[in-house]
Amino acid sequence: MEKFALLARVEAKPGKENDVLEFLKSALPLAQDEPDTVRWYALQLGPSTFGIFDTFETEDGRNAHLSGKIAEALMANASALLSKDPVIEKVGLIAIK
Repeated sequence: MEKFALLARVEAKPGKENDVLEFLKSALPLAQDEPDTVRWYALQLGPSTFGIFDTFETEDGRNAHLSGKIAEALMANASALLSKDPVIEKVGLIAIK
């Protein structure tokens, strides 16, 4: 059962909203290749605000994701796409359906 999660929030630069949206869509295959990532969601929270929520069964799985290809790609493109640094929070899951 998943007990660990990450919640990342990113804010697109003006005019880069579609680029961020496409970047997040393109990250799905990378998430699917991560055996320890149980669930991975890309979210649009507002016109220029996006997020990623993902879940893991272990802390090691969560840490592997944080140093994985999606995080690497996000940080490599952050200065071109984002108006500020991503906010990434470690989350503990207390109830799941």
